[in-house]
Amino acid sequence: MGFTGTGPTLSVAGLGKTFGPIRAVDDLSFTVRPGAVTGFLGPNGAGKTTTLRMLLGLTRPSVGRALVGDRPYAGHPTPARVVGAAIESSGFHPGRTGLGHLGVYAAQAGVDRARCRELIEFVGLADAGDRQVGGYSLGMRQRLALATALLGDPPAIVLDEPANGLDPEGIVWLRHLLRAFAAQGRTVLVSSHVLAEVQHTVDDVVIIAAGRLVHASSLTELAGLAAPETYVQSPAEQALADLCRARGWSTRPDGAGLVVTGVLAAEVGAAAYAAGLELHQLAGRGVGLEDVFLRLTGGGGS
Repeated sequence: MGFTGTGPTLSVAGLGKTFGPIRAVDDLSFTVRPGAVTGFLGPNGAGKTTTLRMLLGLTRPSVGRALVGDRPYAGHPTPARVVGAAIESSGFHPGRTGLGHLGVYAAQAGVDRARCRELIEFVGLADAGDRQVGGYSLGMRQRLALATALLGDPPAIVLDEPANGLDPEGIVWLRHLLRAFAAQGRTVLVSSHVLAEVQHTVDDVVIIAAGRLVHASSLTELAGLAAPETYVQSPAEQALADLCRARGWSTRPDGAGLVVTGVLAAEVGAAAYAAGLELHQLAGRGVGLEDVFLRLTGGGGS
C-alpha cells in the first residue's frame, strides 16, 4: 500500500434518484476531500447505498451529477485504479475461493495474481485464500470485499458499511487502516447507519435522512451541536416559558415540562429562583454525538 500523493475530490451536486413514485435521493450535494476520512451517515433506508452506486456509475441518476475528480467514475480510463469500492458485500460466488474472487477482478485493475496474494495476506485472510467463499463468515467477506477494493492501489476508497460483521479486533484494525489511508493522502468515504461505529475514525461527516442532506461538517463542528440540555417543570408553566423566552433560551415541550437547550441546570434553577418560580423538577441532561445524530435524522430509519 505504497500510495503517496493526493486523492481526487469526490463530489455530488443536485443529485436525485427516483424509483417509480419513490424518491430515494433528493437534491443531494456534498464533497469529500482527500487526506481525510469522511463518514457518510444516515438511518437504514436513507439513500446512502443508492448515492454511492450513482457515484460509482452503477446506478444512473434521475437528475444531477456525481464526479470523481473532474469527471464521472466511468470517464476514467481505468476506474478501478482511481476508486476502490466495496458496495453491498454479498456479491460473492460461493463456489469461488477468496483468491479466485480477487482473480476475477484483477484484470479490471490491471494487476497480477501476486497482487491478489499480497492483499489476501494484508486483510488477514492468508489461511483462507484457497477456501470457498461460501464458507466465509460475514466478517471474512467484509475483509475480502476490502481486498477487492484495494486491488488497483487506488487514491480513493469508498466502502459501504464496512464494519458489519467484524469483531471488536477487526473494527480496531479497520479503523487504523482507514486512518493510515487518509494519512497517505487518499480520499476515504465510509458509510454507516451508526455514528458511534465511526466517530473514532472519521474527520468529516455527511448526514442524510430520507434522501436529503441534513448536515455536513467536520466531526468537531458536529460535536459542537452536542450542547447541554435541562429538563424543568413548574406549576407556573406560562411564567416559566416567558422566563426562558426573555433569557433567549431555546426550548421545546417534553411531557409536562420544558427542555431548555444549551443551558446548564444550575443556570435555569438560579433564574427561576430569582423570578420566584416554584419548580417541581430540574435535571441536567448530557447530550452526546449519537443524540445529535438521532435528532438530525429524526431518530430512526426511513
